[in-house]
Amino acid sequence: MCFSAVANFTGSGVLGTVGVLTLTKVRHRRELMFAALPLLFAIHQFIEGFVWLGVDGMLSPRVTQAMGAAFMLYAQGLLPFLIPLSVWLFEPNGKSRRRMVPFMVIGTGTTIYMLWALTAYSFQVYVKANSLVYVNPATNHLVVAVLYVIATCGSLFFSKEKDMVIFGAANLIILLAVMAVKRYAFTSLWCAYAAVASVIILAYFWKSIKLRPFKYA
Repeated sequence: MCFSAVANFTGSGVLGTVGVLTLTKVRHRRELMFAALPLLFAIHQFIEGFVWLGVDGMLSPRVTQAMGAAFMLYAQGLLPFLIPLSVWLFEPNGKSRRRMVPFMVIGTGTTIYMLWALTAYSFQVYVKANSLVYVNPATNHLVVAVLYVIATCGSLFFSKEKDMVIFGAANLIILLAVMAVKRYAFTSLWCAYAAVASVIILAYFWKSIKLRPFKYA
């Protein structure tokens, strides 16, 4: 996130509240993973607060590196797998779940590659124009970026639920805006703004409380 550790910690607290409220609206175990996304984003932003403390010289290089690795693990390694899987679990019927399978395959393959890259290559984290920049030579490639976008946003566009499509559209718009304005800080900024967009998830769970749980097969 932009600016400082304080911004990350404050944002994490707000998103944590959103995440807990969303989980209270869960009515079926198949909803749980998707409903947990706001809370996971909150934890993610909390971790990046420690990265800021590290680059500001308040933590040891070893701890800073560990926090940076944890942030990248979720941002680059896990999200391409978690988002299509969470949508697949949530979809109410077999037909809509089958539409998620290609995105799950792409997401799983992307995650396997990302996890390999994050362990096989060292990374750098530094500040540029009030934003954190994460650099891994094996993940900073156009093809990887395209597969990442397809996995994290594509499944949402094919959901049966309109609010998931809105969430996907918000994330795609944010992604394109970050790429256009601050591409060098994409990993940090997109995750931050996607976390803010996860308020849409709370709104959906809140207003659909009388329609759920679906009659899962």
